[in-house]
Amino acid sequence: MSGRRGAEARLGRLLVMLPWLMEVGEVPLADVAARYDMTEGEVQQDLELVAMCGLPPFVDEMIDVFVDDGMVFVGVPRLFTRPLRLTAPEGFSLLASARAAMELPGADPDGPLGRGLRKLAAALSDAGIATTASSDDTAGVAIDLARPAMTDELAEAAATDAEVTIEYYSPARDEVGERLIVPRHVFAESGNWYVVADDDKSGQRRTFRIDRIESLVPTGRTVEAAETVGAPDRFFADVDVPRAVIRLAPPAQWVLEQYPTDEVRALDEPAGWVEVRLPVATRRWLTRLLVRLGPHAEVIEPGDVAADVRAVAERMLAAY
Repeated sequence: MSGRRGAEARLGRLLVMLPWLMEVGEVPLADVAARYDMTEGEVQQDLELVAMCGLPPFVDEMIDVFVDDGMVFVGVPRLFTRPLRLTAPEGFSLLASARAAMELPGADPDGPLGRGLRKLAAALSDAGIATTASSDDTAGVAIDLARPAMTDELAEAAATDAEVTIEYYSPARDEVGERLIVPRHVFAESGNWYVVADDDKSGQRRTFRIDRIESLVPTGRTVEAAETVGAPDRFFADVDVPRAVIRLAPPAQWVLEQYPTDEVRALDEPAGWVEVRLPVATRRWLTRLLVRLGPHAEVIEPGDVAADVRAVAERMLAAY
């Protein structure tokens, strides 16, 4: 493949490439290039773009992909291992885009994307939307026209001051743990549903994403709230997510609009710079962000991540 590639062509190729990469886990960069009729440089450019993609609020839902020493490594985010829940319009749009991508070189009708499309088409048919579905296998796909599971139970618990035990997935630690909470307020933000709750483990009020709650059991106890509770001003208060402190020059301050932050402070020197405290899902995500920002950012905490940034930058330069 040669010449300048448009955004639409790159997106179509990635729709085909990513499901296969997630299935194989790791593969030589040269093999990826040969399979999809691309140069190794084009593959690396596209994968660097993918590494900056994820779901709102992004920091703990990034696609974990990187190239090292001629090998492509892809980690499957936990979100991708759960049954996919879509609205009917989302499902129809995804089906149309992905079917077009299946016409590209390297697409395998019996591969992960092809199998997923057959499930999606069948699920859409079950929801009353006309498709050319040829399979009634809908395992792993649901066309959801309502809120996440347990939203109503949590709202009822918040209304009655009821204490509940939940099993909650923490993306920062990639594990499920049991927590004792008293729900106080349920709200939606940026396409996700959250519950503000008094958390027994931390002794503080926390915000939990409802689609990460895997089970809910009432304890039978009630704990009256001392005050009326609403949605937090900074809704990204997910439990156990570590924080970083970085300084940003004006060209890098788009970060303040794109990612959630805890605190932003203007600096006297250098002029125009700000210091920001923000949640980070993983050290690798922070490293990628700092590489992207280049000389327009300085990391304060954690200080030892600077060595990771230098190492990644050196590997990227060596690839060109």
